[in-house]
Amino acid sequence: MALDTLERSAPPIFRQGLPATSKLVLLALLAIALMASDHRFQISQPLRTGVAIVLAPLQWLSLQPARVVQGLAQYFGSLEAAQDAAQEFQTRTIAQAQRLQLVEQLQQENAQMRELLNLRTQIAGPAKAVQVLYETMDPYTDRIVVDGGQIAGIEQGSAVIDIAGVVGQVTRVYPLVSEVTLLSDRSHSLPVMNARTGTRHVAIGDPFLAGGALELKFVPSATDIKQGDLLTTSGIDGIYPPGLHVGHVSQIDRRVDSSFARVHATLVAKPRGRHLLVLTPVKDWPAAPPPVHETKPLGKGRTSTPTAAGVKP
Repeated sequence: MALDTLERSAPPIFRQGLPATSKLVLLALLAIALMASDHRFQISQPLRTGVAIVLAPLQWLSLQPARVVQGLAQYFGSLEAAQDAAQEFQTRTIAQAQRLQLVEQLQQENAQMRELLNLRTQIAGPAKAVQVLYETMDPYTDRIVVDGGQIAGIEQGSAVIDIAGVVGQVTRVYPLVSEVTLLSDRSHSLPVMNARTGTRHVAIGDPFLAGGALELKFVPSATDIKQGDLLTTSGIDGIYPPGLHVGHVSQIDRRVDSSFARVHATLVAKPRGRHLLVLTPVKDWPAAPPPVHETKPLGKGRTSTPTAAGVKP
């Protein structure tokens, strides 16, 4: 017998029960009745409560991975925000420190400028304010470069001073900048005078003594000179006006085998600030105006002998 000819239905001797369609209808009616009764009488509420109690630990356990991931994300987000805030705070702190340093520097420069302007009013000759740009790179010289040149009216040989005293002399002039040789340069010489005794000397730069000083040449051993004596410009060179502070005598070496003493002096002025004052050489200063004479009337048609202003006849 072929397989496709076999009867696949149940033998009629077995009981089949309700058809599938009838079961579906009955179950649907039962579900509707249960839902209606549950909606009206809350029959399934205790069951739901029990199921919720039983499933609560499982729900809590199932939520933990998500909470851990969320907590880690929040932690790292907060850490990154804190790092950004700390970096921003550090940046602002550095910027404020820079501003504070700039303010302090500007205050110092303003104070120096006021003192230079006050000094400028005390000097009879013309003067120009300049700013220090940089030091020259030659290790065998002591020179600086300032921002004034031929266009600004700076002349070669002009004296350079600050609020403390003489700094140096303009030795090279370019269109926009000038080169200033400091007093401590070995090629610079300056006629000075001892303010205490009035004796004149010639000071030569000595860059190797105490970071820059002066040496007085040809000072007789018997000369009255002491440590601490103030040296000022004598004014006989026609470049520096007389009376500017130059330095203080710091060391005196009177040798027995020599008729000259070796005298060193420390400088009172060094280009520590950014602003200096350039003085036109004294020989180029305009001549002082002659004294004004005035006549004093004695009476009608008579005048007195002309006399200088402020001087009694």
